[in-house]
Amino acid sequence: MTDLFNAAEYLVGRRVDAGDGDRVAIIHPGGTLTYAELSVEVRRVAAGLVAIGVRPEERVLMCMADDVELATAILAAMYVGAIAVPSSTMLTGGELRKLVLDSRARVLLGDTRFAGAVAGAATDAPDLRHVVLTGDTAPQVAGPAALTWQGLLDAGAATAVPTPYGTWDESPALWLYTSGTTGTPKGAMHRHADIRYVCETYGTQVLGVGPGDVCLSVAKLFFAYGIGNSLFFPLAAGATAVLEPSRPNPALYADRVAEHGVTLFFGGPSFWGPLMAAGLPRERFATVRNAVSAGETLPARMFHGVREQYGFEILDGIGSTEALHIFISNVAGKVVPGSSGFPVPGYRVELRRPDGSVIEGTGEPGMLYIAGDSICTGYWCRTEVNRAVFQGEWMRTGDQYVRGEDGSYTCLGRADDVLKVGGIWVSPTEVETRLLEHPALAEAVVVGVPDADGLDKPVAYVVAQPAQRVDPDEVIAFCRAGLASFKRPRVVIEVDELPKTATGKIQRYRLRAQAAATEAPVPTTAADVEEVQS
Repeated sequence: MTDLFNAAEYLVGRRVDAGDGDRVAIIHPGGTLTYAELSVEVRRVAAGLVAIGVRPEERVLMCMADDVELATAILAAMYVGAIAVPSSTMLTGGELRKLVLDSRARVLLGDTRFAGAVAGAATDAPDLRHVVLTGDTAPQVAGPAALTWQGLLDAGAATAVPTPYGTWDESPALWLYTSGTTGTPKGAMHRHADIRYVCETYGTQVLGVGPGDVCLSVAKLFFAYGIGNSLFFPLAAGATAVLEPSRPNPALYADRVAEHGVTLFFGGPSFWGPLMAAGLPRERFATVRNAVSAGETLPARMFHGVREQYGFEILDGIGSTEALHIFISNVAGKVVPGSSGFPVPGYRVELRRPDGSVIEGTGEPGMLYIAGDSICTGYWCRTEVNRAVFQGEWMRTGDQYVRGEDGSYTCLGRADDVLKVGGIWVSPTEVETRLLEHPALAEAVVVGVPDADGLDKPVAYVVAQPAQRVDPDEVIAFCRAGLASFKRPRVVIEVDELPKTATGKIQRYRLRAQAAATEAPVPTTAADVEEVQS
């Protein structure tokens, strides 16, 4: 007989049974919840879901800020055997509606801060039966039944859900829609067992999360990196999670770190750069034993800059929605700046050539493939993509990597982003790393844009540091001084901000389209020909 396993019970009920009921599980804007109080609240929300007709394996879509309602909703959906589907709070009503239709969600849980998007998403959604909104006012929707959050709890008052639904390892627990850096988001389907696996691999063996830790994540609960940081890892270990619904702001998050004694601080390059520029007091971060970065490659200058300014190391790594969290990571005290680090125990990594053969040595770039038990069962209703990405036990990540002599892995960029300039492969990451060494630049992205002959040339989009001026010719000369000359950007374009997904990843396809839409093609000079031939 299959052994029963429920991820919500693993994260909450197990801690209460272990004697951690009085420990603080969650700190949120309205106060705190101990593990015992969290267990009660999860069962209250679970009862409400059952009362309005949610059945096992039905999807419960959520558009909510990082607060106690979202945390308990995710856990409650899994508790009753339903599928939690947290979604980005940055989506428009039309974009959110696409997820409602694609997931065939029966219930949409919304935050009053996003009432407009929630109402738009509920329009003409034939499978949707209930829309619930936090706050005192029920959502204004036509068709589905409308409830306040308190109304949901009241509906479940007479419904007892004392024990979790009888799920097992293979039962569906969580769908996470990919961030859509290259197109339409896809729902990655995760099992209950996947949650335990990332806790016992990355959470335990890399971070070493323990009961004394306090976790704060800039990345939000609605995507894989954030849900691990703010829910799975701290709760599995009996630690404390700090939920902060506000948008990233270095001063605000520094206050939260100091106020709550944060020991593990999670962010991404789009946060660490502004944190360096903010010049905040070092003592605010005195309790941080380690920070973590993911989502995009962390430039070496950010690792060194944060350590020098604030006194803690950032452990950069690579993970994915499909793998649920990080599968290659740097390790405390053994960081290789500029790299993604080493395979997390429990995961296998291969680099493969275009013909499928495995690269055994070092220094040769290849496509990154991973294998591990947290990889999702596939994308919902995406047969063609599933066949391309999931190949037996292996997953094709779409990232080009190279293994160093020390065993660390360094990202060269997405397969679609690597450029061929004059017949020679150029990593945009390498050029971006050089650009970010320039004192006037805060952010930089390099994309390939065709010249008049249709050949790729590197074009850099840059954001200036506060009060700095960008001289494109000087920046190009700076790159020429630190790189092989053919790798230099041919054009430098200053912008106020870079287009990003809700999770902070750069939308390179939008920059390529923007560059392609300009009237003048990227120039090809005699120097270009000489450089690639010399």
